[in-house]
Amino acid sequence: MDIFVRAHDFENKKTTFKTRSERIMASREAKEIILSLNEIYKVDQKQDIMDLMKRLTVVKRKIEKRLNL
Repeated sequence: MDIFVRAHDFENKKTTFKTRSERIMASREAKEIILSLNEIYKVDQKQDIMDLMKRLTVVKRKIEKRLNL
């Protein structure tokens, strides 16, 4: 799947993860997407990629805050 489509799907996904394992999986998925986008950003240096990474980082931090990591 295209990483941009995957990132937008994750960003727009309903983020009410009920169980701890769902939160852990969501946090790992967000991290994987952000790192993939970062590799693309290193080559392209486009601002929209950076903005997408920042938005995903905010979502990831909210999930991890609920995990008390």
